Order: sequence, then structure tokens, then C-alpha cells
Amino acid sequence: MSGILAGTFATIVTLPIFAMIAFFYIAKLVTRNNKKSFHLAIDASTLFFILAVHFIMIIIWDTSFLSVILTVLLLIATVMVLTHYKIKEEIHFRRVFKGFWRLNFLLFFLTYFCLLTFGIIKRVFETFA
Repeated sequence: MSGILAGTFATIVTLPIFAMIAFFYIAKLVTRNNKKSFHLAIDASTLFFILAVHFIMIIIWDTSFLSVILTVLLLIATVMVLTHYKIKEEIHFRRVFKGFWRLNFLLFFLTYFCLLTFGIIKRVFETFA
């Protein structure tokens, strides 16, 4: 049983797009609303995209960039809070966190596919060089 759970988790972290699709269909069954299901799937799969980017960076460069990823997350959060405060003159933590989480999804979703493409091209050149 633990092997199945470990394999499922490893697949979801390695290919987070499958997690997003699975979360979408589960949310669609529960909410029966495509837009809300899509947002729930994005929110639920963001962590898996962050982990996937971390592990792809380890595979490509043989070193951990977790401190860089955490610094980027902290920097994004700081900018979001300061921007929200400057515009609204008060901080609504729920709205700020929602915006922060969705911006991270967008950033790490794009980074995941860029790193995936880069990693494949790098391996092809290493194999034939």
C-alpha cells in the first residue's frame, strides 16, 4: 500500500500537470462549475509545480536551488503585500494570499515547462556529443 502511495506521489510531483487535471475533475464532480473547478485545481496543484521545478533543477544542474526558490517566494509575497497596501491602504490577507498563490502558479507553471524543454534539449546534446 505504501508503495502505491509513494509511486502516486512521485508521479504527481514529477508530472504536476496530471495532478492539476485530476484535481480539476474531482472539483468538477463536487462543484459542477467549470470556472470554480479550474481555480480549485490551480490552487491545489501550485505546490506540486513548485516541487517539480525544484526537482527538475536538481536533475539538470546536480544541485539544490531550494534557497533560491524560497527567496523568490518571499520576494513575491513582499512585493504583493506592499503593492496591495499602497493601492488599498490596508491589507486583506485573504486576497493577498490568493493573488500570491495564483501568481506563483503562473510563474512555476511556465518555469516548469521551460526547464522541462531545456532539460530535454540538454540531454539530447549530451547523448549525441
